[in-house]
Amino acid sequence: MTNPVPALLSVENVTAGYGDATVLFDAAFEVHTGEIVAIVGANGAGKTTLLSTIVGLVAARAGRIMFRGRDITKRPAHLLPSDGLALVPEGGRLFPFMTVEENLTLGAYSPASRQGLVARRDEMMQMFPILHERRQQPAGTLSGGERQMCAIARALMCRPTLLMLDEPSVGLSPLMVERVFEIIEGLARREGLTIVMVEQNVTEALEVADRGYILDHGHIVRGGDAAMLRRDRDIQETYMGL
Repeated sequence: MTNPVPALLSVENVTAGYGDATVLFDAAFEVHTGEIVAIVGANGAGKTTLLSTIVGLVAARAGRIMFRGRDITKRPAHLLPSDGLALVPEGGRLFPFMTVEENLTLGAYSPASRQGLVARRDEMMQMFPILHERRQQPAGTLSGGERQMCAIARALMCRPTLLMLDEPSVGLSPLMVERVFEIIEGLARREGLTIVMVEQNVTEALEVADRGYILDHGHIVRGGDAAMLRRDRDIQETYMGL
């Protein structure tokens, strides 16, 4: 059934790539307020390119991207956090020689988010207590899971409407993978945040998502209710190793 409420994010037949290579072909999907949407698929499927195109780091060659009813297809990437769109890149990409506290501060670089910087930073420390304990440590000394928490908290400093996560579980221990997905689910369920994540970990991603899309060699080949996709035998065999 079509959702009668306008989508928060609408990706409309977007094609993108690098140089002479086209990586993403005619991609189309929607995200509605309060949802967790998972874009899953194997390494090299085009997942990172999809996120990079949405946030303006890669130019769309065709199609249109709408966010909060506004065409952002050609909007400069550095303006999108002020619009309410934040990306946590793969691996977090923290500033390793700056402290945890300094990394969080850098997340509030827009004029609106700077106004409540200290209160918001304290809020992040309460949400992620380990960051409070490590606040004066260089970010490069954190464990993989702690770095991911710091990267998520830094993105939240700009008070986004939509949080996008690129491979949030990559390189983490199984226990920390579980913890990171708990955090993602909590942000949506308790904080009301809308989340799009791309993941190779198909099983875990579809466990927490409301809806999912399967990306294969740059094409979205399936989409729908996450629980339905999780039960699909073809998806289990091809992407989940079951």
